[in-house]
Amino acid sequence: MELHAAPLSDPPLSRRRKAAMIIQMLLEDGNTISLGQLPEQLQLKLTDELGTLRLVDKATVSAVAEEFTTELEAIGLTAPGTRDGAITTLADHLSPDIAKNLRSQLESVRNGDHWPIVTELGIERILAIMLAESTAICAITLSKLPVVKAAEVLSRTPGERARRITYAMSQTESIPPDAVRRIGSALAQEYGHPANVAFEKAPVQRLGAILNSTVTDTREDVLAGLNQEDVDFATNVRKAIFTFKDIAPRVKPTDIPNTIRNVDNDTLLTAIAAALKGDDALVASAEFILSSVSQRMATQLREDAEERGHVKKADAEKAMAAITTAIREMADAGVITLIDPDEADEEDDTNSE
Repeated sequence: MELHAAPLSDPPLSRRRKAAMIIQMLLEDGNTISLGQLPEQLQLKLTDELGTLRLVDKATVSAVAEEFTTELEAIGLTAPGTRDGAITTLADHLSPDIAKNLRSQLESVRNGDHWPIVTELGIERILAIMLAESTAICAITLSKLPVVKAAEVLSRTPGERARRITYAMSQTESIPPDAVRRIGSALAQEYGHPANVAFEKAPVQRLGAILNSTVTDTREDVLAGLNQEDVDFATNVRKAIFTFKDIAPRVKPTDIPNTIRNVDNDTLLTAIAAALKGDDALVASAEFILSSVSQRMATQLREDAEERGHVKKADAEKAMAAITTAIREMADAGVITLIDPDEADEEDDTNSE
């Protein structure tokens, strides 16, 4: 008599059983699954279903995984699926009054809990809370955020402020739930709608764009004054500015041929001739351009630059501005990507170690 091993799982499998198996597979692979957004009843059913799983044969596991993968690959679009989800998704893109009205209709808000509005805010809005509110309120807010989001917010909060907030978290243990609910309600009222701003771009970007188009003497004078008033702001403005001196450290060699193609030859020659007779940073950018084009073109530009002789300051700045404008336009259009000064500094520090 031959004995056949009984299958370790009993077909057919319900979709709930398959879902529980997929969750178990993901957890065993070390994945983090966010099930908190599912209805509570469904979370309970999944937990019960997972609790009934014992041993499942490899063939069944493979079949369920393949079916799950096939269904995922067939999905072309995902949407919130609920009115609350749609409100959360669209709120930042609607007018402030409509967004505020819709957020007040969220199920969680109707039940007295405004924290979902706060936790769904973008990083920038939550950072505004971290900088403006008391450390106690910030500590409570940080505690309410998902761990990954809280970590990002904390990493972008200034050092001393971040230390005070984290210390304040040690004092939140005895805060009554009702107080936490009231804090959530107040924050949702204050920050849970798009900020009314007069300008689309931040002050650093606006000033950087203006200084990009000013003459060197004016630009340096303004930056020197800013540095005396607000060092951090001045530093950020300098990062937002892109001048001829920034070409060498911030443009990739392979992007140079495409950018100078949008500049006429006489303008390019004027800029190169003036830069080669300028300070170290100007010379570095001129040499960088010459090293990034063909040897024949570089030789011709050098010879023509020597013959050009002295270039008037106004003509030099106009020509250099034309080149930097062409580079900025291509960067804004996404054709090229400028090197971030902070990332370049980090790479230098790593290499020096």
